[in-house]
Amino acid sequence: MTDFTSAPGSLPASGPTDIERRFAGARDRLQARRRRLLQAILDSPDETFHLSSREMARRYRVDPATIVRTVQALGYKRFADFSADLRNHFVARITPYTVMKATARERRSIADHVRHSLAQDLQNLHTLASALDPAKVQALGRRIAGARRISIVGVDLAASLAGFLAYLLQALGFDVSAPDGSAGNLWHHVKHLRQKDLLIAITFRRGLRETVEAVLTARRNGVPTFGITDNDLTPMAQYCDDYLVASTASASFGGSYVAPMALLNAIIVAAALQNPSRSLAILREHEQEYGSSPRWYQDVVASRAMPSGAAVRRRRPRRPKAE
Repeated sequence: MTDFTSAPGSLPASGPTDIERRFAGARDRLQARRRRLLQAILDSPDETFHLSSREMARRYRVDPATIVRTVQALGYKRFADFSADLRNHFVARITPYTVMKATARERRSIADHVRHSLAQDLQNLHTLASALDPAKVQALGRRIAGARRISIVGVDLAASLAGFLAYLLQALGFDVSAPDGSAGNLWHHVKHLRQKDLLIAITFRRGLRETVEAVLTARRNGVPTFGITDNDLTPMAQYCDDYLVASTASASFGGSYVAPMALLNAIIVAAALQNPSRSLAILREHEQEYGSSPRWYQDVVASRAMPSGAAVRRRRPRRPKAE
């Protein structure tokens, strides 16, 4: 199960989308026919966000001009603006099923889908690089360096991100843990955090209930909280003291963690460079351990002493001397 599924126990979407707000504000002014039309469009965003105005008119058996006038009644000047908000509405309500359904409907070869998947990952990285505020990452690095204890919460697939961040911060000598994602274990862990500690919570889109409730519990206890999420409307953005955004948009039903992983690497850099001398001293100890540690695999044959020289030459049998 991925972190953004609408599984039992997960929270509903974090508030209305922009297009839902417009619809709610204009509902009383709209004719009943237009209300029904808009409701049908919003109820099936996976089947409508990619349609042109003419295609949408054919789908709902109305005149294209009706579609355009209905869109304008919501305050949109162009159908393209409405279509962009409809796509965002689709993303906000997305599930693995709807992603796979939308992907399977596209007329592409499997090779084209593979290339599209890679292109989407690259786009996510580009968006992160262009939109990320380095000062915000640096501020989180200071929080990490100044915290007594750090708890990193990630449930289901996001547990892989929490474990990655915790592992490398531990390598830098910080007191970090990434507790098991079960509701009971998280509650017992978070309730013992205090004001000098730090909770980093990772969840995307709708936000899984266990992660959001961990944040709410920490806040009630006065614990600083920081969220890692994928847009400004998620529960992490709403409830955490501060947050960073990395897109998880993907052609895959599982979502993409390429941009979140890049963001975590940036956070690790910021934390390590808060006190370079301390970080180097700790890593120097690791360096010595790595050189003599039995943890690395060694091929018994390859590790035997080899003849000296730039290249190992195969020894040929000597020819018998002529008598």
